[in-house]
Amino acid sequence: MKHTTKLLALLLALGLLLTACASQPEDQSAPAADSAGNADNTDSAADSNSSGGEAGEEPGLRSFSAATLDGGSFSPEDIAARDVTVINFWALSCAPCIAEMPDLAAFAAALPENVGVATVCLDGYGDQETALEVLEGTDLVSTTVISGNGDLASLCSALVYTPTTVLVDGEGTLMEVIVGGQADLSGTYLTAVNKVLAASGKAEISLAE
Repeated sequence: MKHTTKLLALLLALGLLLTACASQPEDQSAPAADSAGNADNTDSAADSNSSGGEAGEEPGLRSFSAATLDGGSFSPEDIAARDVTVINFWALSCAPCIAEMPDLAAFAAALPENVGVATVCLDGYGDQETALEVLEGTDLVSTTVISGNGDLASLCSALVYTPTTVLVDGEGTLMEVIVGGQADLSGTYLTAVNKVLAASGKAEISLAE
């Protein structure tokens, strides 16, 4: 079985970590974002398989558009601008998700330019005010997705637990999956980032002091 197939199986597996919320938020039907980052009611993920992308492709985020909490957008072009992008899927209804946000923000702030962090708030659409309160004082506001389509919507629908964090390379290929809250978030995520960089033949990183 291919490495990426195993990663997808991790997303769909049950009973992985007790520190994760055991179900998704009940309402994840936020309008998808069009190519301009505006919300509409089009479900363009319907033609994608659950792993994202075309049949036979490795799972990943290659074709999607999304709207962010600050009114901006997030797209494959943002992923292509980095060697690795860490994407954290969370929910307002998930206490472990909210508890680790300060650690996630600190991790993001300590990264070099070639590694990025984005978050996806699965139940944030329609409750942006609460999401803003959770992220107040962090730079995560500008990279927090509240609606999206395509491969991103497909990946959201495959999630079983929150928080779930995935790492993709610059081509959008899903490389690593981390399920549940992490006692040492920075250490765990740094190890995963360097594993992805090494797989791409790139130099490992360290976090800024």
